[in-house]
Amino acid sequence: MQQLASKLSKEKLSIFASLFIIFIYLSPLYLLGDNATIRVHDNLDSNIAWYKVLVQSKELFGSLQAVIPQVINGLPRGAYETEFSGIVWLHALFPTMVAYALSQTITRVVAFLGMYLLINKHFIQSERATYIRVGVSLAFALTPFWPSGMLSTLGQPLALWAFMNIRKREASWCEWAVLALLPLYSSFVLGFFFFLTAMGCLWLHDIIKKRDWNPKFLVSIAFMTFIYLAIEYRLVFGLVISNAPNSRLEFVNSTLNIWQSIELAFVNFVLGHGHVLTMHTLVILPILFIVFRIAIKRKGQQENKRFLILLGLNVLLSVWYAFWYYKGWEPLKEQFSLLDTFNFARFHFLRPLVIYLGFAIGLHILWGMGDKWQKWVRLCIILQIIILFASNDEIVYRVYGEPTVKQFYAVDQFKAIKDYIGLPQESYRVASIGLHPAIAQYNGFYTLDTYNNYYPLAYKHEFRQIIAKELDKSPALKTYFDEWGGRCYLFVSELGQNYEFKKDSTVQIHHLELNMDVFKDMGGRYLISAVPIINANEDGLQLLKTFDNANSAWKIYLYEAK
Repeated sequence: MQQLASKLSKEKLSIFASLFIIFIYLSPLYLLGDNATIRVHDNLDSNIAWYKVLVQSKELFGSLQAVIPQVINGLPRGAYETEFSGIVWLHALFPTMVAYALSQTITRVVAFLGMYLLINKHFIQSERATYIRVGVSLAFALTPFWPSGMLSTLGQPLALWAFMNIRKREASWCEWAVLALLPLYSSFVLGFFFFLTAMGCLWLHDIIKKRDWNPKFLVSIAFMTFIYLAIEYRLVFGLVISNAPNSRLEFVNSTLNIWQSIELAFVNFVLGHGHVLTMHTLVILPILFIVFRIAIKRKGQQENKRFLILLGLNVLLSVWYAFWYYKGWEPLKEQFSLLDTFNFARFHFLRPLVIYLGFAIGLHILWGMGDKWQKWVRLCIILQIIILFASNDEIVYRVYGEPTVKQFYAVDQFKAIKDYIGLPQESYRVASIGLHPAIAQYNGFYTLDTYNNYYPLAYKHEFRQIIAKELDKSPALKTYFDEWGGRCYLFVSELGQNYEFKKDSTVQIHHLELNMDVFKDMGGRYLISAVPIINANEDGLQLLKTFDNANSAWKIYLYEAK
């Protein structure tokens, strides 16, 4: 009893220490606020501005036919998050960076506790393995996940813990509460569709291998799926039920040949993906290879068998991700539009769970091989946590020279632009060149350009008329817009796919060719450019004023359509 009490107290102390480390990791967000440096791609350039636009639109609870007038003359309400999303409410109740910091805290704490519960209950129960259980759970919680994904990937261990308890017929109300609450802080299409599909495959496995129908397990999968569909009812209506053509119908993503697909599979397996970064290359991957050689010789043991299954699944998910873009799929995707509009490649969003669970089991296998290996196990966990700390947004993006949140959204500078124009913002439309339209949207401007998951296809075609000549000058931009078009931007061939020209840039546009008649017909009046347009007059534009601000990353050239 005394040994058990000592073990429990040691485990509790380790858990509290890990939570403290998580708060240290997050401290720059709380200490720096708007002066923090965070991810731009699919974050500052989109989601964070979306939350603010949605809340200020007064359409948070709008009907299925409601639109957001601030964006593209009426973006469908369903293109933004559901009103049942926890992250939307954080941004509705708190300033941007307070909401962001709280979201990061919720996600990482739940990720830690979920992985710990999963490993402790179902994979590693050894009294001496506290270091592995807690250390791997901490490492998992520190992975640089995609912020607006919330618990879409980092909540999967907690969900798996609940499902495995139900599957073993050992569940209480806690497991059902987990399944009911997780959908409020995660995304169905960005994580849990794939996770629940995997749970469905596990249920089928039990039927085939064990002849166990386990109706409660099946009901639990259906229960969580139903909650997701109810919460995401706007997305279901917009992409599945509605007959209105949207921009996703023109997606073309199966373009790789066989060798390019093999290369992408290798890159994904070794390095991972930007939306589900695991930072597994330097420490975890060598451990997986070392343990593979050991486990293959002892595959009769359950722990080794589990490790080999996870490693095989890890490889399979990378192969599936890469070969989803293989051009051989295209004839089938042309027949079934859902295969283009829904990204089934995202089964690889299961990889963070698979990689870190395999890491934990692999370390435990090594732990059982003696004192010498136990020292290596401790060292590997410490090194992995150091790597993850070095991957903190505040370090990575500051090193890369990204602007702070305050510099990116440049609130004071855009207020000066608004005041200079001196008209109600809803009475005119703007578009941006050389910077993301999310910046103007965040500052209350009504924009013709945007970045969204989907929007009306007719609008894409109309907007294309403005940039047609610029697209003709750049095959890469033409393909990028025509075969994807999520970024409905004023593309300029001289700028390429660069939307962040800071104030120290020396780039100029010499041969701009935009159809300003279409721009004006759509309500456009002003262009907000991060670079000077030398031939502005020839293209029907007049430079009104240049705006600079010490707290901004940009120098803004304000042009008016003549």
